[in-house]
Amino acid sequence: MIKKEWLEKGYVDEPIAEGTDLKTEIRNLCKQKNAVIMAHYYTEGVIQDLADFVGDSLALAQKAAKTDADIIVMCGVHFMGETNKILCPDKKVLVPDLNATCSLAESCPADEFAAFVQAHPGHTVISYVNTTAATKAVTDVVVTSSNARQIVESLPADEKIIFGPDRNLGNYINSITGRQMVLWNGACHVHEKFSVAKIVELKAAHPDAKVLAHPECKGAVLKLADVVGSTAALLKYAIQNESREFIVATESGILHEMQKACPEKTFIPAPPEDSTCACNECNYMRLITLQKLYNTLKYEWPEITVDPEIADKAVRPIHRMLDISEKLGL
Repeated sequence: MIKKEWLEKGYVDEPIAEGTDLKTEIRNLCKQKNAVIMAHYYTEGVIQDLADFVGDSLALAQKAAKTDADIIVMCGVHFMGETNKILCPDKKVLVPDLNATCSLAESCPADEFAAFVQAHPGHTVISYVNTTAATKAVTDVVVTSSNARQIVESLPADEKIIFGPDRNLGNYINSITGRQMVLWNGACHVHEKFSVAKIVELKAAHPDAKVLAHPECKGAVLKLADVVGSTAALLKYAIQNESREFIVATESGILHEMQKACPEKTFIPAPPEDSTCACNECNYMRLITLQKLYNTLKYEWPEITVDPEIADKAVRPIHRMLDISEKLGL
């Protein structure tokens, strides 16, 4: 039975016996229920270490589409759970906290985006994966930061394109492809906050460090970067590059995987403009905790549901993304 207080809080808040080995119990529950834990790189390190699979948005979608688990626990933000449910309608998809939303998805309400699309007839509509299911439902093809450039370039050169909701990613894709996509005016609250001045200071203090930046960052930050790419691309570069120091301008959760893969290297989080913070974290991702993950598996709630009519429309652009990515070897 779903309790009223759970609904009010958006997560299961049940007491856990003192001394409970949460990591062991979570793994036991996964085995008992044939559940798989999927985690984004931006979650806390303890969540990533416990997950069956850790990845960026593209990898998580690809993995969800192929899993044989009965239950998927998506340790990430709400739109990721929705994407999993759309791809796996017959599976139970759980998220530890319904409050873990996404500033980008919130910046692009479906009704307003639909009106934007209608105001630009004759355009192919590309939506970043960081959108709600309802927004994806008015989209022709979904992209992630791992495949956005390649998917845009796969379209005819004279194709008229709407891109939403991230204006920074859209501007970056326009700059490297020569396209003139019409952009929705949205942004990620994490990647918008990086301080150009503080990154310049870090570069001066660490002259041999490579600057790694996510394309959701503002253009001024991207101009300082040695490499611009998705979280997976930045991780791969950090592993393969011979440099010993890296300044990382993306959500600081990725540093956990970078440090695990390269313990001999130094990873410095690029600071935000807020002088009280040394690194830049997504407060939504930080809502995913071990305690909530345990209770989610135990009580099998919160469960993600998507209106069947919306899901039927939203699955098409997601499948198109996955098909193009597979053909391109992404």
